[in-house]
Amino acid sequence: MALFEINLEENIFSLYKELKSGSYEHGNYECFKIADPKERIVHKAQIKDRIVHQAVYRVLYSIFDKQFIYDSYSSRIGKGTHRAVKRLKHFTENISRHYSEPCFAVKMDVRKFFHSIDHCILKELIAKQIKCQKTLKLITQIIDSFFTDKNKGLPIGNVTSQLFANIYLDKLDRFIKHRLKVKYYIRFCDDFVVVKNNNDFNTISIAINDFIGKKLGLKIKEVKSRVRKISWGFDFLGFVVLPHHLVMRTKTKKRILRKVVEKNQLFQQGQISYTKYKSTINSYRGLLKHSNNYKLLQEIV
Repeated sequence: MALFEINLEENIFSLYKELKSGSYEHGNYECFKIADPKERIVHKAQIKDRIVHQAVYRVLYSIFDKQFIYDSYSSRIGKGTHRAVKRLKHFTENISRHYSEPCFAVKMDVRKFFHSIDHCILKELIAKQIKCQKTLKLITQIIDSFFTDKNKGLPIGNVTSQLFANIYLDKLDRFIKHRLKVKYYIRFCDDFVVVKNNNDFNTISIAINDFIGKKLGLKIKEVKSRVRKISWGFDFLGFVVLPHHLVMRTKTKKRILRKVVEKNQLFQQGQISYTKYKSTINSYRGLLKHSNNYKLLQEIV
């Protein structure tokens, strides 16, 4: 990245010429592991390619975001984790009539989602909206620049991958909302929840499994596809929705406390500045404001 910035203007014009002439070729990826909290393998594109990704993302986002359902919350402006959790809580309040009546939910999760995305299906979905052949050629290059199996897989590190994921699963969203007529449905990336006033999810589950297998070439993780009632709590995106309140998942709370202790030690040892230490504490305090975790907040303070 530093080398690219040394001759930034020259490199940007060179990239522009490559794109205009059609001679641009996508480079290789740098592979490394992260823990967020579970271990993942991230593939990082070269700086030149990341600039192209950003440009493509900005154009495609403005076109595709308008067609997504309201309750798709991942990687969208004005959406995100906290809004998704609050929306789920709103669903439970409506169905249970403020927790005076039964309320059940089933959470489903796609098995190895990013590794299983079919390139051919994704390209077909994009081609329905994008008619410019030069643009489609560039998008195809980005999609085909990475694979985990023959014509399958997207890199987690690309900004375009998040948008491609939403385009891919928009077909599932529309099937659940319009064909199955499910009113209370919410999705964040490959995690999605259906909420009802009874515990009969058999018909819906079978239909979703059948559709996602035949139309998208994906599989549902059976372990997470369990029916829960509101009194047990609905675990979603690191939070647990319970009657009348919202709490953070136990694993998330423990991870936050561990991180705070680590940052505290680094600060005491003079390895990080007070500003950086304070910034970490404030970010966790901001996160906890979205739930009823007063005791945890006191521990952090």
